[in-house]
Amino acid sequence: MSQPVQLPIDVPAIQHLLPHRYPFLLVDRVVEFEPHKRVLAYKNVTANEPFFNGHFPGHPVMPGVLVVEALAQAGGILTQLSTQSSADGRLFYLVKIDGAKFVKMVVPGDRLELDVTVKRVIRNVAIYTGIARVDGEQVACAEIVCAESKA
Repeated sequence: MSQPVQLPIDVPAIQHLLPHRYPFLLVDRVVEFEPHKRVLAYKNVTANEPFFNGHFPGHPVMPGVLVVEALAQAGGILTQLSTQSSADGRLFYLVKIDGAKFVKMVVPGDRLELDVTVKRVIRNVAIYTGIARVDGEQVACAEIVCAESKA
């Protein structure tokens, strides 16, 4: 029988689920989880993020591709938690992004909410719908496709 997931999930536990590490781990906490359906996670965006040095000096904005990457990582957490596995034996790669839209800028001090649902799973491919929000307002969305590597 499977163990229930204890929420919230913090960074050390997330590091058991994902292979990403600083500066590319873009999920700080998981606060909601429905197996095989949905996850809600957070990324605390701070002025110390390395990408702010060049994007953009004097007017820091989190790159949209990193917002989408954070959604994809949250999707990876959803899959790993749902199958109760760790990053040790499985690697998933982002293979496609559809319908990405960026509505508002994400800046230092924001808490990026990563709301990801499973749209469909076909063999080793998962299709997610991701919505990123700050203070309850949508800042970006995308359909994300990830595939498990045969590594």
